[in-house]
Amino acid sequence: MNLPKDPIMLLSYVNTQLRDNYASLDDFCAGVGADRAEIEEKLRAVNYEYDAERNAFV
Repeated sequence: MNLPKDPIMLLSYVNTQLRDNYASLDDFCAGVGADRAEIEEKLRAVNYEYDAERNAFV
């Protein structure tokens, strides 16, 4: 799957998917074939970190 390249669009897409379809970031990555470290690195660059308790990047 091609994820959005723009970090803010990626943030919106991932958080929506986490809220609506996946119980965790690992579940999301497995479901769409994405690299967790790559997603976290891109979103960390715009000051967002994954919060497992909230199941969202905040």
